Amino acid sequence: MKTVALAKVKDDLSGYLRRAEREEIVITRHGRPAGVLIGFESEDDWFEYRLENSPEFLMRIAEARKAIERGAGVRLEDAEPRARKRRRRA
Repeated sequence: MKTVALAKVKDDLSGYLRRAEREEIVITRHGRPAGVLIGFESEDDWFEYRLENSPEFLMRIAEARKAIERGAGVRLEDAEPRARKRRRRA
């Protein structure tokens, strides 16, 4: 993780965006952390970031985990064998 003063980032934002594709950059104001610049190498990286930081998505994951604990869901490990059994019956 690299730390850079805001004034430097303002002078070369596109350069720091390229660098942020490889590592997070902490932006400081008056020597104190003020923000983080995160770059994305691909659309997939952007999509994953949005999911990882989506309260709605995280809530759905938590609800699904609780359902599995209650026995109300199907674990991923069990989904494939069940699908194979259904195909054989059809």
